[in-house]
Amino acid sequence: MDTIVFIETNKSGSSREAIKAANNLNFFTVLLTCRKKFLKDRNEFPDVHEMIFTDINDYDNLITIIEKFKKTGKNIKGIFSFIDPFVYVAARLSEKFCKSDISADAIYHMEDKILTRNVLKKLPISLNYLIYKPTELLSSFLKTKEINFPLIVKSPKSTGSKDVLLAKDESELISSMHTLLKKLPNEEILLEEYVDGPQYLVEVLVHNEKVHIIAVIEQEITLFERFIVTGYSLLGNLNNSLFHSLFNAVSSIIQAFGMKNGACHLELRRATEGWKLIEINPRISGGAMNRMIEIGHGINLVQETMQLMMGNEPSLTKKDYKYVYAHYLTVESKGKLIQVTGKERSSNYRGIEEVYIKPKKGAILQPPTSMGHRYGYILASSYYKETAKRRALEAAEEISFKIATTDLT
Repeated sequence: MDTIVFIETNKSGSSREAIKAANNLNFFTVLLTCRKKFLKDRNEFPDVHEMIFTDINDYDNLITIIEKFKKTGKNIKGIFSFIDPFVYVAARLSEKFCKSDISADAIYHMEDKILTRNVLKKLPISLNYLIYKPTELLSSFLKTKEINFPLIVKSPKSTGSKDVLLAKDESELISSMHTLLKKLPNEEILLEEYVDGPQYLVEVLVHNEKVHIIAVIEQEITLFERFIVTGYSLLGNLNNSLFHSLFNAVSSIIQAFGMKNGACHLELRRATEGWKLIEINPRISGGAMNRMIEIGHGINLVQETMQLMMGNEPSLTKKDYKYVYAHYLTVESKGKLIQVTGKERSSNYRGIEEVYIKPKKGAILQPPTSMGHRYGYILASSYYKETAKRRALEAAEEISFKIATTDLT
């Protein structure tokens, strides 16, 4: 029985669509999860053929489980994760059990933001940075280092804007570092220079060392308590100069990591002095990204990523060049969700491809401090960039979250 094993998933977004894609490709799908809630909601996962609740942070435990699968006749064709921090773990297991030619070492370095900076430190695309070790006296660190403001303070393992803070002066820097040290007392802290400029997300597949730019997305970032991406604009077409400058920048990064086969997404800012890498992650971006690329270009990126990792030729020919805009929904106050209205009206607007509402009645919502506090999205498409955005924003006006702010029990 040809089987694909997934290590963790979300209920929606790219990681879940990967399981659906594996099911559509007629693989037997196994999900290893540490979320008890998924077992309670088992009927919501019809594309998962076998779900196992287990400790996915124990590498030896994962080996034992997969060895049992093999003894019961399951032919393990791939072991994947589209969830941080299990991408590297899945790659190691896939190399062990499937003899896959995956660039696990590159994935390992991409998963850690300090290791990423060390890999890229000699490239002009990298940011200036400092590393604070928890064994150092904070007062001594601040006195001995040359620090220019503003700067970004982050955990090296931060994801989805969690544990990423902006410090505009020394008092904000001290406050930010105390916040992270309280939460993660034994972890190093990364301080990066802050650069201005438009920000782009670039989805990449690397096949036999050849770099393929699958999609380029403009990001709209809103500063709440954290930096939150509230809008994504997939560019149907790119002018040649933008594409070539991006391709050269991305290729230099991939070469530095030594990635031969794999997937990643990069966030880059176009600063005055050229492209600067904000972040890299060894997987497709989560949320609506896979759907956006499928609508805009006709490529199911999670499916083609799995094909590549299983040693097959990925199908990367773009079938269309639509602009797709994703507008994410947030709330302004904390409270218990009573009702969401307007989804059907919003869905009926011209050019709307999908309206997704994440929380259920009774969920506690709050203003965003991470990407996980975005409570839905609206996808709109057009062959014109501004039209796609306008359609999404107009449709979003119909959506209303009714929240009770008094009773949070």
